[in-house]
Amino acid sequence: MYQIKKIIVCLDQTEMDKTLVKFAAFIAKANQSKKIYFTNVIRNLSIPKDILAEFPNLISNMIEERKNEMKQVVAENFHPELQISSSYVVKEGQLSKKILKLANEKSADMILVGRKTSIPGSGVVSQRLARRASCSLLIVPENSQPKIKKILVPSDFSDYSKDALEEAIEIAEKSERKSEILCQNVYAVPSGYHFTGKSYEEFSQIMLEHAETNYQKFIRKIDTKSIKIKPLYTKDQDDDPVEDIIQKALEIKADIIIIGAKGRTAATALFIGSLAERLIQMNDKVPLLVTRPKGKNAGILEYILEI
Repeated sequence: MYQIKKIIVCLDQTEMDKTLVKFAAFIAKANQSKKIYFTNVIRNLSIPKDILAEFPNLISNMIEERKNEMKQVVAENFHPELQISSSYVVKEGQLSKKILKLANEKSADMILVGRKTSIPGSGVVSQRLARRASCSLLIVPENSQPKIKKILVPSDFSDYSKDALEEAIEIAEKSERKSEILCQNVYAVPSGYHFTGKSYEEFSQIMLEHAETNYQKFIRKIDTKSIKIKPLYTKDQDDDPVEDIIQKALEIKADIIIIGAKGRTAATALFIGSLAERLIQMNDKVPLLVTRPKGKNAGILEYILEI
């Protein structure tokens, strides 16, 4: 895992900004980050040329006003004792493209975006960013509190699940081992179980034992750094593992869910996995960190920005 030295925070002039700034301060303090880019993207100015000719300073004044508004929010919600270099960036255009380009130009380690439920405004297209960013993405629901006592890591024992668990271990280490990590595997009983001659209960037990064995194989490949990791096994009753993950996160009062992006090579870089896709869509209660080894999507960025 890499250090989070450069952070991009996507602000949009709503109440969500306060929450995102607080999270940025929390992450920066834990990681001793060096630089934060507070960013606002204006979707479309659409100012006629004759108006711009009459008022040549209109755009520059508006950009300066937005920067001042961002500075005000940061001043009110960022820890003043943190000596971290900050920049205020205002762009015009399509939100995801501008953020992706900025993340690439600045070699960002993490992008912070908001997840709205009641606050007005369109917010950030988190799913598109998760697919295409060359770094990790933290999606923060409104009114979330920046604390990490309990970390839920959904796992299918794959390589990208390994990335997510290693990230959780690193976070726990930085919190002086005060964070609890729970690794959840959602298993299901296949519909054709009856062809085996086993009852539903018997085959359910077989699937559970299979999951437990796979977890032991999986955890042996990971340096846990002596941090205790508790495995959780959840039987999927309705063919919807995402509901099981969200329900478990709420049940244990998880402070964050961490899941790995599926794309690990140039050929798969646009994929984050159906589980991550649906978690981004459905989860609006718990902060969600989609991890990706830095730079994995960088090679196709020029193509992406033309889409």
